[in-house]
Amino acid sequence: MLSSGLTTVRSLPLKKRLCFLLKLVCFVSSVLVFCEFLIYYLVIFQCRWPEVKGGDHSGEEEISTSVLKAIVLADTHLLGEIKGHWLDKLRREWQMERSFQTALWLLQPDIVFILGDVFDEGKWSSPQAWADDVRRFQKMFQCPVSTELVVVVGNHDIGFHYEMTAYKVNRFGKVFNFTSGKLITRKGINFILVNSVAMEGDGCTLCRASEAKLVALSHQLNCSQQKPNRFDKRCSSVEKLPASEPILLQHYPLYRKSDAECSGEDSAPPEEKKIPFKEKYDVLSREASQKLLWWFRPRLVLSGHTHSGCEVLHAGRIPEVSVPSFSWRNRNNPAFVMGSITPTDFSLQKCFLPYESRVLTMYCAAGALLVILVLAHFQLLTPPFCFGQRLISKHKAV
Repeated sequence: MLSSGLTTVRSLPLKKRLCFLLKLVCFVSSVLVFCEFLIYYLVIFQCRWPEVKGGDHSGEEEISTSVLKAIVLADTHLLGEIKGHWLDKLRREWQMERSFQTALWLLQPDIVFILGDVFDEGKWSSPQAWADDVRRFQKMFQCPVSTELVVVVGNHDIGFHYEMTAYKVNRFGKVFNFTSGKLITRKGINFILVNSVAMEGDGCTLCRASEAKLVALSHQLNCSQQKPNRFDKRCSSVEKLPASEPILLQHYPLYRKSDAECSGEDSAPPEEKKIPFKEKYDVLSREASQKLLWWFRPRLVLSGHTHSGCEVLHAGRIPEVSVPSFSWRNRNNPAFVMGSITPTDFSLQKCFLPYESRVLTMYCAAGALLVILVLAHFQLLTPPFCFGQRLISKHKAV
């Protein structure tokens, strides 16, 4: 009896240590689960699809079926083997994968558009590195059968104009089924995919082929939008498309002087806004921009490349929305655009992802609290802190 009692007494400190260790593990696990998993649900759950007028107002169910729900994101910049550190890769890819998969689960879009610069090193990656990058992309951005994924090419995927080759363009096209001047029509809505890197205007082989496709597509759309009482012989053999005005999807923005007129929490930092944009590098040239606007008369232009959000009007009536980067490597507050689109109307809304600075603040606060708990448990706190702790304890006892 006496020996068993001594054993129980001796085992009490060990039990207390194990209990304390268990509490620490639960605390650390809770912080990790919240900051690396639950926070994406909490933030994206607050995003709502914007309302848009349906073509038929006979009932809410009928209107909802006529609306195409689209998510638009840009500049994921998946790191490659040359510039990408493994820890940076792990962190950024986890963030983007969790954000994307959470958005798919909560928002259930019909279609997802990625506006170029999918990869960071596609312009110089070897076949083996390219295959590895593609594999990681397909894992991160896999979509259910109910959601279509459409990817537009960017300069980091195939290189700037002077680096662009037929091999790189074809390599990207095979993986993502992309061709410049490609038209996709969903629910009577026309989307035009543009290889903006090929809009150099210098007559290069790839540029000529791209512009020829765009001109032919422009003719087909113009014929489709003709009124029945106006017959044009040139349109007699043209396959008709839905008469909806198209939406342009491209990587480079149309020409604008700078981001000086841009506003909003996702716009460029104040010190960068007034820096003039370089044509054919930061934005399309004036000539290329005018060609696209004249050929297609789009009702909306969506672009990426600048990593910051911006909304501008071209020719006083055509809106362009530059979509901010989806990667925390480029922004503290990444975002994507949610669009409710019909053949005659559209409405856009931005969905912001968790601020990385806030996540880091939570980690720092949790780390400080963890240190205090450990010091308090082992009675290693400084005398003033211990005095304050005793004072609080006495106050509670009274």
